Amino acid sequence: MQEAVQRFLRYLEVERNCSAYTIKSYREDLLSLEEYFTSGEGSAPLICSLTPVELRGYVAALHEAGYAKSSVARRLASLRSFFRFAQREGLASGNPAKPLRNPRRERKLPHFLSTDELGKLLAAPPAHEPQGLRDRAILETMYSAGLRVSELVGVNREDLDLEGGLVRVRGKGKRERLAPLGSFAVRALQRWLKHRSTHNDRGRTAPVFVNKFGTRLTTRSVARMLEKYLKLTGLDLRTSPHTLRHSFATHLLDRGADIRSVQELLGHKSLVTTQIYTHISTSSLRSVYEQAHPRAKIKKSS
Repeated sequence: MQEAVQRFLRYLEVERNCSAYTIKSYREDLLSLEEYFTSGEGSAPLICSLTPVELRGYVAALHEAGYAKSSVARRLASLRSFFRFAQREGLASGNPAKPLRNPRRERKLPHFLSTDELGKLLAAPPAHEPQGLRDRAILETMYSAGLRVSELVGVNREDLDLEGGLVRVRGKGKRERLAPLGSFAVRALQRWLKHRSTHNDRGRTAPVFVNKFGTRLTTRSVARMLEKYLKLTGLDLRTSPHTLRHSFATHLLDRGADIRSVQELLGHKSLVTTQIYTHISTSSLRSVYEQAHPRAKIKKSS
């Protein structure tokens, strides 16, 4: 089994060009399986002899050890990929992990800010200071376009079309999309870029958001910046840069945007990923119902 795992990891690195982090995750998942079978006095099993029943025992052990359902699902995905590779290479006659079902995952509702809270946050950066101009442009852009923080820091001057109110975004899997920018974000960007153009501007390929040394901001820098304004405004410290993206999606759906449009705006590949944002408040649903249903209200006679 150890030899098969090493071949699989080399395949991921050389042929699939997977990141070091991805390879590390696969290695840890497969090592966990090996340790399960060798924890007693047993030896590492032959992968050609493993059965779905034995793998179910491994999954049960993970549950008993208190692993989160998401962690169990990830390990099962790793096993399926590994055995699919082994089958293709002639190391196994089948894929014993294929029949195993993922545990039903508990979907946690994402933390988001209300419109009032967001207004308070967006107004926090001082408009008369260069750093405040940059920080306000960052917060306005993230909320206006629903950007991931990694997408935000990757934006260059050439990606902005402020006249058209658009920004080109490089999302997950190197997928590109055009995201709309609202008037508040456009104005904040214009003010920041006016200052930015007089300080170490390298043209259209220059990063939009830079630190005091003129180099591209990191995602960690954005998180630290946000934390500073959360403390200043007294808002929930659980709020992260991704919370602005959650708030973007939630507010759009609460105000009647259809879910497929929100999916496109977020750059989600699957609609299932977007459906977590459909936690519209009961009062909003009631209002929509009373306006739309022909027999929701008794009409008053004149």
